[in-house]
Formats: sequence, C-alpha cells, structure tokens
Amino acid sequence: MKKYTDTGKKDTRSGFGVGLLKAGQADKRVVALTADLKGSLKMDAFAAEFPERFFQCGIAEANMVGAAAGLAITGKIPFIGSFAEFVTGRVYDQIRQELSYGNTNVKIASSHAGITLGEDGATHQTMEDIALMRALPGMVVLNPCDFNQTVQATLAAAKYEGPVYLRFGRPSVPNFTDENQPFEIGKAIVMNEGKDVTLIATGHTVWEALQATEALEAGGISAEVIDIATIKPLDEEAIVASATKTGCVVVAEEHNAFGGLGEAVAGVLAAKKPTPVEFVNGGDRFGQSGTPAALMAAYGLDAPHIAEAAKKAIARK
Repeated sequence: MKKYTDTGKKDTRSGFGVGLLKAGQADKRVVALTADLKGSLKMDAFAAEFPERFFQCGIAEANMVGAAAGLAITGKIPFIGSFAEFVTGRVYDQIRQELSYGNTNVKIASSHAGITLGEDGATHQTMEDIALMRALPGMVVLNPCDFNQTVQATLAAAKYEGPVYLRFGRPSVPNFTDENQPFEIGKAIVMNEGKDVTLIATGHTVWEALQATEALEAGGISAEVIDIATIKPLDEEAIVASATKTGCVVVAEEHNAFGGLGEAVAGVLAAKKPTPVEFVNGGDRFGQSGTPAALMAAYGLDAPHIAEAAKKAIARK
C-alpha cells in the first residue's frame, strides 16, 4: 500500500490563486473577474501583477458572467471567481445561455464549496453545485483534492478550449500530491492499488479515502483508491477496470446524494459492469454551521464512514 504524507495543510483556494497567477504569466490572454471577493478567491497576486487584466464587478454575478462571455468572444481567457453558491445557483441561467450554450471559453472559479465552508452555515454552503454544472452540455467539471492539484487543475483549465467549472474550498486541508504531477482533464488517478474494494473519491474526500485505506489494511482489506479530479468528462475506462478487479465500489463526495459523482459512477457501472456500490455523501439535506472537521464527521464524509461503507460493499459481493 502506498503511503501519502501531509506536507503541510493548505487551502485549495490558495492553490487556485497560485495557478491563476502562473496561468496569467504564461498567457497574456488570461484575465480575471470577481464579484467583490478578490481576497476570498486569492486573486490578489494576479490583480497586483496584472491590474489591467483584473476586473472587480461588485456584487453582480450575472453581469460578471456576461462580461466574461464578451471578453471570451474577443479572444481572452476569463476566469470568473466567487463563492460556489453564488457562482452557480444565483447565475445558473446566465451560465446556461451565455457559457454552455455558446461553448464559450470561460472558466468558473468556485470557492467555499461544500459543507467545509464551515461556520457560515447552510445559506453559503452549496451541496448541489456539481449536479447543476454536470447537467450543462459541454461543461467540464473539475474538483481537485489538495493545494498542489488545484494549481495544476487551474493551469489545465486555462489551456482547455471551452467552459470549465473549477471547484475548490476554504479550509486548510492536507497537501499530499506531487506538485509536479501533470493534470490531464478527463483522466482519473489511481492513488493506491488494491484487490478487495474500490474507493472512488473527489476533492476533500480523497485524503479521507486514503486514511480509510490504512484502517482497512490493518483489518486485512486491500482497498484501491481512485482520485476523480475530473467529474465530467468522467474516466469511465478507469472506473470499469477497477470495479472489474475488486468487484465492489464506494463513492465518496462532499456533495448531496443527487446528481453528483456517485450517480455518475453508478450510471457507468449499470451500463458497462453491474457492481455493488455504496455511497458516501451528504444525503438529501442542507448544510449547517460548524467546524469543517465536525461537519465532515456529522455528515458521514470522513475516513471512518468510508471504511464502514467499504465493508458493506464487500459484504454485497
């Protein structure tokens, strides 16, 4: 079993900030817009180095989407940044009509996603955003797992031609992937090879799945861990190959039960390799106020719950 080490906790939104600056340095077409959340989205360094390429739109997310679409039509590569709740649900019609329908080259930078936003509570915690973005034709959906992977995902999004939804978070979480590992849109990453059960995870739940693997290993269970950093397009080949090897699957995500990675994986397996699947997600409910760690435990998204789900999946083989 491969061991992963936390090299120092960092927030994934800061990974976006570093990636955005690097993307801007590499390509002068990259521009950035935000709805009065420059600091929260860690766009400060980009704005300082490229003030003529940074646009503060105020609390007017719908106008920001329209402005970004116009910039994209002129050949720019816009990144629009806000909280996940505000940059998906509040402006869904604008994203559908101006970005998805037109296959417009705009990148949606979505911070403070999921329940790990923490104490701000249910009104700011979005557990529905992946479902909303997955449903849009042509929309790429990225959900990197740590600081390093978020940097690389941002750079990959800048190079991709078409609309991209890039999801990241507020809390400091373990940083454990290789900073030089290339990010390929549409490709899953096998973090650990195993033979008894497949743990498929995305975003913050990848680290939890790796911790669950260590607990399972102590009990004689060999778990394969797959990091799905690209939720759409989904790496169906990797999912089917792993399910064929292990015979059962657990899908863990910081999202509600509907329309997210779990249903996407279940759809693939139902069509290509019927396999027992257990789901670790937030269920059919809103978030609530609390610390990120307490909420992950309360909503059943942490390592002990993933390990428990793995045992249930194995029992169904």
